[in-house]
Amino acid sequence: MMRFARGGFGVLAAAALALLYALQALAVLRMPPAFFPSQVTVTLAPGRSIELGRAELAAPQADPRHLRLRRDGAGRWFIASASGVQGLRVEHGTGEGVRTRSGSLALQAGQRFRLGAAEYTVDSASDTLLRFGDGSHTWEYDGALLRRDGSVQGACPQSSPGQRLAGFWNRIMPAPLGLQRPLSFGGNLSCATIVGNPDAAAGSAAIAFADGVPTLFAASGVGRAPLLAEVDGVPADLALRELPLAGVSALSVGRTRLLAAVEDDTLRLQPVSRVALFADTRAELPDGVSWQWQARHPWHVPDGAPWAGAIALACGLLAGLLAWRTAWRKQPALALRCGAGVALALGGFALLLAVRNGQAPGIAPTLLLAWAALWYGLHPRRPNAVLATGVLLLAGGLLLQLELGTAAADTSWMRHFQKTAAATTLGLGLVGLAGLLKTRRRASQAQVEWALLALACCAVAALLVQVGWGGETGVFDLQPVEFAKLALTVLTAHCIALGLGAGDARTTSRKDTLLRWLRLASPALLFIVLLAVALVQVDDYSPLILLLVWGAAMLLAWSLAARQRLATAALCLLAVGVVGAIGLLRSADPGQIAHWNFYGERFLVWLDPAAHPHTGQQLLLGARAILEGGWMGADGVFGLAALGASAPDALAIPAVQDDFAPSFFLNRHGLGAALALWALQALFLCALLQAAVRAWLGAAGARDFRHAWQGRFRCFVLCGGAAFVFGHFLLSWGTNLSFFPIMGQPMSFLSAGGSHLLFFIFPLLGFGATSAYSIKEN
Repeated sequence: MMRFARGGFGVLAAAALALLYALQALAVLRMPPAFFPSQVTVTLAPGRSIELGRAELAAPQADPRHLRLRRDGAGRWFIASASGVQGLRVEHGTGEGVRTRSGSLALQAGQRFRLGAAEYTVDSASDTLLRFGDGSHTWEYDGALLRRDGSVQGACPQSSPGQRLAGFWNRIMPAPLGLQRPLSFGGNLSCATIVGNPDAAAGSAAIAFADGVPTLFAASGVGRAPLLAEVDGVPADLALRELPLAGVSALSVGRTRLLAAVEDDTLRLQPVSRVALFADTRAELPDGVSWQWQARHPWHVPDGAPWAGAIALACGLLAGLLAWRTAWRKQPALALRCGAGVALALGGFALLLAVRNGQAPGIAPTLLLAWAALWYGLHPRRPNAVLATGVLLLAGGLLLQLELGTAAADTSWMRHFQKTAAATTLGLGLVGLAGLLKTRRRASQAQVEWALLALACCAVAALLVQVGWGGETGVFDLQPVEFAKLALTVLTAHCIALGLGAGDARTTSRKDTLLRWLRLASPALLFIVLLAVALVQVDDYSPLILLLVWGAAMLLAWSLAARQRLATAALCLLAVGVVGAIGLLRSADPGQIAHWNFYGERFLVWLDPAAHPHTGQQLLLGARAILEGGWMGADGVFGLAALGASAPDALAIPAVQDDFAPSFFLNRHGLGAALALWALQALFLCALLQAAVRAWLGAAGARDFRHAWQGRFRCFVLCGGAAFVFGHFLLSWGTNLSFFPIMGQPMSFLSAGGSHLLFFIFPLLGFGATSAYSIKEN
């Protein structure tokens, strides 16, 4: 065992990691046998039709009657929504291909459609503008703004601040730079991008530009108003419109994706995501439908999985590295660690691709790869408390995601564990390399500033991409906000480090004063863009609170470093005032809060979730799960007896793998285990702050201005990272325990891994590791 493990803390960390390994292995060993259909075969004669749904397609979130398959007299296959309650998507081509949604119709000049008593006629349609009318008014829609009789419609009374901000942006900016907002029909009021229609509920129909084509979409759901549109000159309910099955490569039913292949009288469907699991190989199926069963096997390895080839490539690179780096022959341990880091990083990246393509290996190979990464991260070249506590928190999060996967009744939940394991392997491999590799030539301060400026530009560009082409969940399966938080932390730390060293004449230059101010303004710009994205894209104010918590923490760190006692006292009083305000809000009258325009609904749900059965479902189900857990878990032995067992009630909590992961943890392991988790989280924050204090002390004792700036820079990067992590911990626990009227923030390390881990947590761990080495070397 390496030097770090010989110390007392290292031995305790290794023992805790071994215990978490044992719990994860026990959860896998205690998984009950499960089976799922690997192929659904539908046989249909010409002129016949059949309806399929949840039971026939093994799709947990599909309707009992979800889709209708029909063959005409010529033998051609057609597919349609059976009832219009839920739609379906079809894909053409390889990969995800070109997607077409049922209940949609590309609009052309002369097209007519009816919703209730109102009939609309399309006057003209192009890739930039749609003009239509109902005989009384004429509307023009360009994807961002809706004009009625030539005038832009005003904002709706119930619009959120973000919606008003987006509307203002679209008014002042050219159409190509506008924020895309779909046009909707229904309700009694015409405003913003809504065409009022008293005969239909709000959102009964919508129009949006899909690949430059104005497309009409019918609403789904119970009690929907029929949307009649002319198809081949015949009016028909658009939600029930048939689509040809020829050329379709895949279709989505609910959240289950099925690969499709037509062979004469037979349609073969291969479920690849969110497939129901069964205790045995028996199922009641209608005539013409059959299943091919497959057992869930922990050691399953898909044929042609890209991760296996990547691991083989990593091993080859490792062997080549050891043979080529002759200068390291005197340091074989260092060469081995570097090669292991490369292999782990490539293996994690390949596993991410495999999960993304639906070809992830079974639980056992994934778990072994994650175990190797965790052990590699726990034993760095030099002792590091930040890495040790971070690795233990990662192992705890993997255990929770594994329990969610084994407790679920479909295959989709295990994907969260696989994605978290892949991100952990990739991230820890890169963190290990960051701690091993050193540059021979130190970069100058000007070069560092240019790099930080480029980082800010990339972060702003990524946020703009999310606003233009993404949504609240991100863009291209990524969350640019997490990368922007990292960039904001680094830029702010640089500005504070320069400001505190302004007394040293050698840190400033008159030649680049203007350029220096432009660089220093980048954190403010990035902060403003983050606030705007939070207002426009997110339907709750938790990102705003997170940014305010971070800002207050950074201001406190600056006031302590600059010995501004008045500012420190003011911040402490502000924190006390916020706690008091939350207490007063808890006892507020819902009738008064109902008139708030700033996210008033969120406060009402928090005060009385029972009066809001839909939006308050998370709080109600989460509180019930926490109450069932008690002090020792729902099984009475801190979750040991429940490892590998199902938990349908806890899994019913919306977003239980992300925002409400703590509720599942409290239900499964109890409040006693939560106290241990809180202690570990506090220890991680203390380790970050200890490293920050050591960097500050190193800067104070440095004789060279560059070393002094580097020490201050490291100090405030670690403080900013700790502030964001503390904000995630605080808001997540506060939401799950109903302390705060906040929703939407995952808990660092515990929630399902993804962008937060890759773009924020692992860079923070890597910075903590390299900072510890640099402090000793300086």
